[in-house]
Amino acid sequence: MSKGSITPWSYILVRLLFKFVLKIFYGTIVVENADLIPKTGQPCIVCANHPNSLTDALLLVTSMPPRTRNMLRLTAKSTQFGHRTFTSWLIESAGTVPIKRRKDHNNNEVDNSQAMNKLMDALELGDAVCLFPEGASRYHPTIAPLKTGVARLVSDVLSRNRDDPNFSISILTCSITYMHRQHFRSDVLVTFNPPMTFTPKGNAELLAPVQQDEIRALTARMQQQISSRTIDSPSWEFVRSAKMATRIYAPLGTRMSLGDYVRITRTFVEAFKASDDTQKSKRTSEDQSIEFTREDIEINQLRRDLKIYQDRLVHWGIKDDRIARPLPLRTITMRMIIRLTWFICLFTISLPGLVLWTPVFITTFIAVRNFKRTGPIWDTFDEIAQYKLVYGLFSGLSVWAACIIFTLPSAAITTFLVPAMMWMTLRWTEDAVSAFRAFMALARLLCVGKETLNEIRMTRRDLYSRLMNLAVGTLGLPDDPEKFFVERGGKEKGRVRSTWDSGAKYFSVRRRRKRDWNETLRLYDQVDYPEED
Repeated sequence: MSKGSITPWSYILVRLLFKFVLKIFYGTIVVENADLIPKTGQPCIVCANHPNSLTDALLLVTSMPPRTRNMLRLTAKSTQFGHRTFTSWLIESAGTVPIKRRKDHNNNEVDNSQAMNKLMDALELGDAVCLFPEGASRYHPTIAPLKTGVARLVSDVLSRNRDDPNFSISILTCSITYMHRQHFRSDVLVTFNPPMTFTPKGNAELLAPVQQDEIRALTARMQQQISSRTIDSPSWEFVRSAKMATRIYAPLGTRMSLGDYVRITRTFVEAFKASDDTQKSKRTSEDQSIEFTREDIEINQLRRDLKIYQDRLVHWGIKDDRIARPLPLRTITMRMIIRLTWFICLFTISLPGLVLWTPVFITTFIAVRNFKRTGPIWDTFDEIAQYKLVYGLFSGLSVWAACIIFTLPSAAITTFLVPAMMWMTLRWTEDAVSAFRAFMALARLLCVGKETLNEIRMTRRDLYSRLMNLAVGTLGLPDDPEKFFVERGGKEKGRVRSTWDSGAKYFSVRRRRKRDWNETLRLYDQVDYPEED
């Protein structure tokens, strides 16, 4: 087994720097199955879905334990190289290999033979190479059909080492799921799937000359693995309805890990996809044996009713939790006073730190606003997080440096005090925003008439009954999710009730401050997604 390439200092710097930045930008980054990552020296191709541009690569780099894998060699579109920008320097200094895309060259044929040779050389040294087989980052909930380049690369490497009985190469697929990819303090799930290992002797069908069917079959296996651990939906409307279904099935307060939350939501998405009349109509034109069953019609209607119910909640600005668990007027009033008092206290002590954060927020806001104007949603929304990370990093470092310069006599103290104050402010602001959001939800509840509330509650009871029949009777989900996920250990990471785990320090990076995996640092619940133009 090879020892792998020596890790460049710039790569170590990038990994440390963006591990810190990603921990700040995203509220929680959960990495599952890191023990499945092949160790340094074992040739490995890491493949993942690609919904968030450069942020996806940075997540993979920071999610791999350095003791297991000292380096992940990245690839990027060739148009990102050779510019006098921080992003270009970042990509080049980390040993990234440029890949030419036809779309960047007027759809003409491109020659990537040099890049492929570099990747094969790296793999033969025992390195790990990162490729995104969708071919391009995209703002869409569906995983695009994978390109066959990874399967071809495996075939070429095996063929070059066909006489080495000890040679093996692995494909490690990874599924990345963002709750709200571009929003500050949202959550991310990174799930590594079981690696597929190939040898010249055990996989002779992949040796040159290889049949195209073998390449397509391997690519299909990769697509199935990646899709099976994330939310792969035909539209944002399906994702929205599935999340609403998950919230009704596992109500607010269920101690559920992010991985469990994603898997439950994915289960509902798959059920909606399987029974969707528009999708079945497309398949029926090719296969006349496909028929609409009564169950399909019921699931379709349930999805539409969930959308209508969610629309009503958004219209009134109230939460499903307050419909499921109604409160008397006196309790609502007392909670509003408590929430508002808590918000005022936290916001007051956060003000000094918010002065430090203001340049960061203004810089990223202007940068993202200007970037959005450069193209339609489908061509820009997958890069917003990248812009926020880069501009937030630079503006944050500028604030830190300015504070040190202005306090030179006490610079030794300021060097540590400013980051600590900004971090504490972020924690307090999160709680302040959460308290104000709860206050507004309770206030809006008072604005809804009693008759309207009773009507919405009756609608929810009907939805709950139909949803549990689907979840338990058809999909095989647990009939008591709150009890089930607590027994699974959901209290370690996940939504919490009125108290927080006492074992975690207040300002710990790993500490959960949320009661819902959909929460972001906003004054309203983020339940909708921008639709593509």
